[in-house]
Amino acid sequence: MAPRLWSCFRHKHAGAPHDGNGAAEEAAEGEGPVLVEMFTSQGCPTSPAADLLFSRLGRGDFQLAGPVVLLAFHVDYWDYMGWRDPFGSSQWTVRQKAYVEALGLDTLFTPQVVVQGKAQILLNDENTLISAISSAPRFPAPRFQATFNRPTSDFLEVTLNGALRSKVDCDGADIMVALYETGLVTDCPRGENKGRVLSNDYVVRKLEKLCTVKDHPAKKTISGTVSFSLWDTFNCSRCGLAVFVESSSHEIFGSQNFQIPDDICDTQ
Repeated sequence: MAPRLWSCFRHKHAGAPHDGNGAAEEAAEGEGPVLVEMFTSQGCPTSPAADLLFSRLGRGDFQLAGPVVLLAFHVDYWDYMGWRDPFGSSQWTVRQKAYVEALGLDTLFTPQVVVQGKAQILLNDENTLISAISSAPRFPAPRFQATFNRPTSDFLEVTLNGALRSKVDCDGADIMVALYETGLVTDCPRGENKGRVLSNDYVVRKLEKLCTVKDHPAKKTISGTVSFSLWDTFNCSRCGLAVFVESSSHEIFGSQNFQIPDDICDTQ
């Protein structure tokens, strides 16, 4: 669904505006979070160990110089190996292909981590992961407020209002909004991980573009709404929202995390 843009719009039954979580609020005062994207698959035999590292990163098991925003994209090109990843999508494979081209790589592979859209690693140990995050550039976190609304049980609408806090030049940038889910557990009866119980966190379920901006001052306000169609097992207590600024070359120039208000779960 294409985003609709306006200023200070409120639905009649919209909830109160919601700021980002503690990490994002703290980062807004200085250097913002680093966006860490993982491309993974339940059909890849080496992905479960990487998924565990990614989950530990989100739990704060590693000492980092600053906050991170985590998104796991499950690709679909492993599905032919006997197990179809329930979270896999050709949309995420296309996103990984764009990074392969932008970063001058030869091929797709999992488990791959892309940090701030500028550097990539094979996620096979924690030291490599921590090093990549530590050396990544940091930018001010956007200062959005979010208003959440459930017009029906099948849709979640999010209205964002605030400043990017980073200037966008004439090449332009997309403001992207990801809806992700944590705490997912899957019994895998077939494929390369046959017989294993697979755990996945920060799994991107939906990704929408809020808007595209060009020649945009850092302090100028942006307002807009995205609408997400929800899946049957949607549970807001397991879900979060990430907003990030992505350049035409796929580099990331700021990101922000949001919790979803509990009362959104009760809206029918």
